[in-house]
Amino acid sequence: MKLGNIGTAPMIEFLLDERAERGDISTRTVGSGSKIGPEEAEECAKRLLDFGPQIAIVTSPNASLPGPTGARKLLAGSGVPTIVVSDSPAKKALRQFEEGGFGYLIIEGDPMIGARREFLDPVEMAIFNSDALKVLSITGALRLVAEELDKAIVSLKGGERPALPRVVVDKERAVEAAGFSNPYARAKAMAAYEMCSRVAAMTTEACFVVKEWERYTAIAAAGHEMMRTASKLADEAREIEKGGDDVLRTPHYDDGTVLQKRKLLEKPRR
Repeated sequence: MKLGNIGTAPMIEFLLDERAERGDISTRTVGSGSKIGPEEAEECAKRLLDFGPQIAIVTSPNASLPGPTGARKLLAGSGVPTIVVSDSPAKKALRQFEEGGFGYLIIEGDPMIGARREFLDPVEMAIFNSDALKVLSITGALRLVAEELDKAIVSLKGGERPALPRVVVDKERAVEAAGFSNPYARAKAMAAYEMCSRVAAMTTEACFVVKEWERYTAIAAAGHEMMRTASKLADEAREIEKGGDDVLRTPHYDDGTVLQKRKLLEKPRR
């Protein structure tokens, strides 16, 4: 269930079945569009439950808001194991998640967008999200998300209640999952991820703190320039790995097993 949008959301179901060939799972997605109010969230939760899921994944910005909170309560009432995927503002609700029995993946480097009318238009929105997706992909955040979701699926397939993750993805957790072989690539990726965390601080200031439109427009623009630079830095990290023929690839086999390879011209292995 996708409530609103965060950088992680567009690809999350595809992380689990990147070639559409897994025979052990089937996914369905419902979304609220750009709004995450209680009405939209409740409708999405009810529609998701219509599919009879064995496990639910809920993505949203600031999962402590009323809309996402209400949706989680509906899922919890149905008994469906649920994993929350959200951004840094959701950390204020970690105790609520744990007391409610929810799993969570909080992506610190998944930043809020500069949502001011004087600055943000559809093109700028799309560019920002594409830059965020590149950083989250290369720095390891999305691989960590995939690994944790796969663990839950494996336990579910074994007839157990899914092992639900409870992870805050900071820069070190992210780059560890990325599996960089070159220390300079790792350093660049860590810097890119940390920059994204700072983008969130700047865009939050622009959207909620500063009132003068000239000031908040400039601050929002600065945040987006920082995101662009982080994307370029992450790309440099991957190019270093490619230069040494050391890019880590972890494709899924048809039964869901995660394979691994480093060299471009080698077969993935278990």
